[in-house]
Amino acid sequence: MMPVRSMIEAAWEDRSLLKEKSTQEAIMAVIEQLDQGHLRVAEPVATPKNPATDGKWQVNDWVKKAVILYFPIAQMETIEVGPFEFHDKIPLKRNYAQLGVRVVPHAIARYGAFLEPGVILMPSYVNIGAYVGAGTMVDTWATVGSCAQIGQNVHLSGGVGIGGVLEPPQASPTIIEDDAFIGSRCIIVEGVHIEREAVLGANVVLTQSTHIIDVTGSEPVTYKGRVPARSVVIPGTYTKEFPAGTYQVPCALIIGQRKASTDLKTSLNSALREYNVAV
Repeated sequence: MMPVRSMIEAAWEDRSLLKEKSTQEAIMAVIEQLDQGHLRVAEPVATPKNPATDGKWQVNDWVKKAVILYFPIAQMETIEVGPFEFHDKIPLKRNYAQLGVRVVPHAIARYGAFLEPGVILMPSYVNIGAYVGAGTMVDTWATVGSCAQIGQNVHLSGGVGIGGVLEPPQASPTIIEDDAFIGSRCIIVEGVHIEREAVLGANVVLTQSTHIIDVTGSEPVTYKGRVPARSVVIPGTYTKEFPAGTYQVPCALIIGQRKASTDLKTSLNSALREYNVAV
């Protein structure tokens, strides 16, 4: 892909190159590779400590640039699906049976999003550049934004909003690692990183500025932009002084951990019961 990458980088700096057929073909090749899962906008980084991943991710910003450049070269067209009609630049994903993906009406995934075998889409939406791992359920009215990275065996409960990110190209997308459980109506945006096996109760809202406070020890520990592995998280508030007075500001509270000694299903159920987490 190195020649293709060079063409993408050149077109990013000089948009007049978008008129050239070779540049357009390079962009289309990247989108096709994204659609098939051969390329990713972001991917876990192997380390000597853990050859699979050590919780670190790298952003392939040139791939994200290709997604952005795809929009000006794509043409608007009418898409008819039975009695339904759409008018857009990006086709809908197809051939779900061959992909081994269950899609319940009216779920929609755009071309350029990758769905591993075993994914279940309830009536939901998956945007271009997103990656959804095997065994994951995207539940009713949940949305997976552009370039978001969702791991394997994740449950995105009803109404969950996973934010997308295209610009700036070097910005990290929102990442949900393997075996995480995201409760109903959670909102996770701005490239927040949910590490493996974390459990988020209903209505947790996370941005890069949200205080994620671990209250399990004798002193609070505050994180931003990241939920540590196996954490059990609920919505909370903390007190903050403003010129107009003292107010309660939303935050997220880490109130416990999944038990590493139990299997994931038992651990999840135990976490929800023990900490009385609404999902």
